[in-house]
Formats: sequence, structure tokens, C-alpha cells
Amino acid sequence: MAYESIAAVDLGSNSFRLQVGRVLDDQIYPLDSLKEPVRLASGLTGDKLLDTASQQRALGALRRFAERLRGFQPNAVRVVATNALRVAKNATEFLPEAEAALGFPIEIIGGREEARLIYIGAVHSLPLVEHKRLVVDIGGGSTEFIIGAKVEPQLMESLYMGCVSYSLRFFPDGKVDKKRFRDAEMAAAREIQTIASDYLRCGWHEAVGSSGSARAIADLLELNDLNPGGSSGITRQGLETLRALLIRAGSAAGLNLQGLRPDRVPVVPGGVAIMCAIFAELDIGHMNYADGALRLGVLYDLLGRFHRHDMRDSTALQFMRRYQVDDRQAGRVEATALVLLGQLIDLAAPEHENDVRFLKWAVGLHEIGISIAHNSYHKHGAYILNFADMPGFSKKDQWRLALIVLGQRGKLEKLTALPQSDATWRLIFCLRLAAMLHRSRDDHVLPEVRVKHGANGYQIELPGDWLAANPLSAAVLADEAVAWQRVGSGLRVKRRAAPAAEARH
Repeated sequence: MAYESIAAVDLGSNSFRLQVGRVLDDQIYPLDSLKEPVRLASGLTGDKLLDTASQQRALGALRRFAERLRGFQPNAVRVVATNALRVAKNATEFLPEAEAALGFPIEIIGGREEARLIYIGAVHSLPLVEHKRLVVDIGGGSTEFIIGAKVEPQLMESLYMGCVSYSLRFFPDGKVDKKRFRDAEMAAAREIQTIASDYLRCGWHEAVGSSGSARAIADLLELNDLNPGGSSGITRQGLETLRALLIRAGSAAGLNLQGLRPDRVPVVPGGVAIMCAIFAELDIGHMNYADGALRLGVLYDLLGRFHRHDMRDSTALQFMRRYQVDDRQAGRVEATALVLLGQLIDLAAPEHENDVRFLKWAVGLHEIGISIAHNSYHKHGAYILNFADMPGFSKKDQWRLALIVLGQRGKLEKLTALPQSDATWRLIFCLRLAAMLHRSRDDHVLPEVRVKHGANGYQIELPGDWLAANPLSAAVLADEAVAWQRVGSGLRVKRRAAPAAEARH
């Protein structure tokens, strides 16, 4: 294990949370945690822009987290952002400022990736059992549903409904009455109905709630004896009693109940309405509570990466199988691409580890678009990588992979939004050249190719007699020089003379 302590930061739609864990014998033991009720989702305007006030709340919380994370190595911290930043149209403008405040990169993850991490966190905080579990996580802006067995999720969905967004939509002034609550329940029910038949068909033995809303509801039911027979967790009867008390009180603030924390009051109505709809549509009678959720899942996923059990490797292999990638051709291109990259950087250096992995993934996936059509297959592949659910990969990871695959052939002007200093250009160069050299798709021995990069761009050096004997490759390389020149990065193809001894014979 590279680090004794690792940290996860969850930039949720309701709260920002930091969890520090100590690693011992492949287990993670919580050391410290911080929580900031930022309510990012409440700062989303009607046209899906984060307002200034919510951005400032977020930046303040991130600066406080940064103090706690001071001294952590970059690879020992993973930061994930969920629904509010998924939907915010100005997220790309906000992220650089947020990353500067925190001091670590931020990954915006997709809904199903969030669901996967939530499941991992939940099951690691529960006893290991043989039966299937349904894990439900009501967040600030989305709700995740996962059915899994042991530590493997089997069915994952993320629905666009959360305790913050529903509280703002149906209870904007905090007032609760029967009609408003019914409207909120019905809206949630309509969302759940889109997945209910698949989930009921799959089935589960135990329902589990995780994160803030489930915890808040379970606390209210247990501390105020609202569950029948002193049952723990969340029961349907206890939930119906809480619903009736909330409507009778007219607001969450009017509830005279133990365990109702002030920071939860504004989002209780939306959370309870969604939970009522979940129990009704999925026919749940009782739900346990799991302490672990997204943050713990991120920590265990990070631990897996340290041990080379990276979910991204598994996902890349699954995609290669799904899109029937030619393994032998991918292997040829990868071997050559790595040789080329090894001449530009030190492959063993820790600071380049990520680039090496991205090149391997990109090479393995660079022909997935052929399954759609050979014409413009690089564009089809890039589209798949940008928009598919890819467990383990953040949205930024997918965007980078898509760029490399898109750049494997054709004009480079389509990539000019990428800064010239970005290391992704190196990976694109290596993939383009390796794919060109293996165009014949056979196992013929390649000549020695030497590459380097300097102030004037790239240089490729090949034996002159090989270029003379391979006029198609020579023509393609001449076109390459023009392509790189058009994006302001030169490319020179140098002919290497045969050694003198060889020339005499």
C-alpha cells in the first residue's frame, strides 16, 4: 500500500463531505470526516446555471477542506462531484476555481458511476451476506437505485430527483400541505415507474437506505418511536406516520420531533416524499440503513487502484469484448505506441503513470467504432466513449479518452480546443503513428522508429531504404507533417541512412 491514509471528497448536491480513512490489511478505518451543508442544487437557476452565492459557499467549503488535506499526495485523494455539477451549464467555468481552492482535481461522475460507488460503500459497511440487496440513496439532486449481490452491483440507475430539488420545487416556502405533498409523491412515482418493472423482476431480499435523507428519516422514526413494535430502520407504517405528522405540522420546522437537525429541516419534505414514493412503487415494507455510501465507496475504489484492481481496466476490457475489437491488432498498436511514448517520456516515472494508462486504454478502444461503421469509425468510437456508461471512469476521463480516439486519424483541427501544452497531444501522436505503421494488420517486423519532441514539434526518423520501399507509408507521413503544421506543431520526417558497413555489403 502506497499510503497509510487516503481521503475521499464528495461534492454532493446538498452537502460537501470529506472522509479520511486509514488503510490497514486492505481495510479502511475512518479517521476523520468533515461536512459542509453547501446546498449546491439550491443555487441552480431556472436555466441550470450555478448562481454566485452557491459558488461562493462551495469555494469556502473547499478552502476549509484544503487545510485538512494539506500534505496528502495527489494519488491518495479522490474528489467526485455529483448531480448539481452534472447538470450545471457553467460547471466547466466553475471547476478550475474549485480545483484551485481545494488543491486537487475534481471528477464529475455520471449517475450510474455514482450508483456503483454508493453500492461499494454501502456493502462495505454492512455484514457480508449471500442474498441480493437493493440499495437506495436519496441525494440532493438525484436518487440512485442499485441491486447487487455481495460486493458486485448488478442493476444500477440514477433518477433526476433529490431532497433539495424536490423541496425547492414543491415546498419552496417550506410550507407543507396534503396537495403539495401528494404532487411531490406523484412526481417521484412517475420517475420510479420507469425502472420499477426491471427492479421488481430482478428482485432482492433486503432493502437498504444510505446517505443523509435515509439516515434522517430513520433517526426520526427510531428516536420518536414511530415504527411499530420498536423496529429499527424505516418501516412503511412509520413512514406513513411521519408523513401525516409533517402535513399536520404544516412545515418541517413545525415538527416537534427528536433528532431533527437544523441543517436537514429545509430538505426534509422533499426527502420524505421521495421515500414514500419509493416504498409504494417498489412495494417495500422495511428498509435498513447503511452508514457507508459514496465517500466510503470512493475510498475502496481508490484502494483497489493502489492494488492494481482498477475498475477502469475491467471496463475497458468489457468494452473491447462488447464491440468485438480485434485483440491482435490492438496488441500490435499498443506495443508500438508504448515504444514511441517511451522515447518521449520516462514510462516508469510516477508523474507519467496516468498518461501510460490512458494510452493503453485508448489503444484498446480505438477501433470500437468499427462495430457501427468503418467509415468515420474514429468519430463513432469517440461518441461512444463520451456518452456511454463506463464504470470507474469520470466524465473528464471519458472526454480525454474520446479525444485521443477522435484524434487517431483525419484532420487535427477538430482538437484545437486542447491546449498545446496538454500531454494528451503526445498520446494522440503515438496512437496516430502506431496505427499508421500497423495499417497492414499483420505481424511483419517494423523498422526502428525514432521519435523526439522539441521546440519545433515532433521528429520521426526512419530508415531511408524502408521509406523508399514503402511509398504508401511515406505519403501518409508526408500528409501527417502537413496535418501537424496546420495546428501549429511541426512534424519532420527524417530519413536515416544505412550504416556504412551495411552499405558496403
